[in-house]
Amino acid sequence: MEGGGEPVKMKIGIIGVGNMGSALIRGVIKAGLYLPLDILGADKDLAKLRTLSQEIGIKPCENNKEVVRGAEVVILAVKPQDIKFVLGQLRDVVRENQVLISIAAGIPLSFIEQTLGRTIPLIRAMPNTPALIGRGVTALAPSQHATDDHVTVAKKIFEAVGSAVVVDEAMMDLVTALSGSGPGFVFRIMEAFVDAGLREGMDQETALHLVVDTFVGAACLVRESREALASLREKVTSPGGTTAAGLEVMEELGIGELIYNVVARATFRAKELGKQVA
Repeated sequence: MEGGGEPVKMKIGIIGVGNMGSALIRGVIKAGLYLPLDILGADKDLAKLRTLSQEIGIKPCENNKEVVRGAEVVILAVKPQDIKFVLGQLRDVVRENQVLISIAAGIPLSFIEQTLGRTIPLIRAMPNTPALIGRGVTALAPSQHATDDHVTVAKKIFEAVGSAVVVDEAMMDLVTALSGSGPGFVFRIMEAFVDAGLREGMDQETALHLVVDTFVGAACLVRESREALASLREKVTSPGGTTAAGLEVMEELGIGELIYNVVARATFRAKELGKQVA
């Protein structure tokens, strides 16, 4: 976790307290950014909301409008297919002195602004599932009406569940493919490594242990060494050795082109989904 420190002096409201919404709530409390009583929550699943409120101490709201009326920072942690309905509920209660942060994948800022029917500071966010354990990465794309202070607040919030970067909104569909969907792609590659171990005679538990710790260790080495990926690969690749033999097969089968097409297809789908909802 990279966030933490000085509390944010604005009440926060979270509409949608599912996996990501509740992870953000837990994260900002743990980081010391908010006290539970300064967090307002709403969800269509009232039982889930009550359970979270009893467990953590946040203020449960009867509806989405109550959240917006009581908070300066509002996070829309709802599914893309629900965003239009939720925004319609908020049209009459959003204020120009608020900042609205949406994590609905594929939904452009222009759609949110048009649906609300007014101009307020907006930030589009794309977190990923490792945020559930405080190891996520989130891309933030502010609207032209969002100030540096708004972006700073958003960064603090999402750094409470990992790290955050600021990008131009034109990059958000690509972000969705690279980091939003990225964990799913990594899991599939890890599955293939485990399966390869099983086919060669290793037991499931040992293969999984070796693969998981290899991926974790390799990622940590990249971060801590600050070396280029190609340099690290070359260091572990001895001429005529086992790594070289395996990498030769990767190149023969077109690993680079395969991954490019995976990312390109996911990016295209993100654009499609945004258009469908809009």
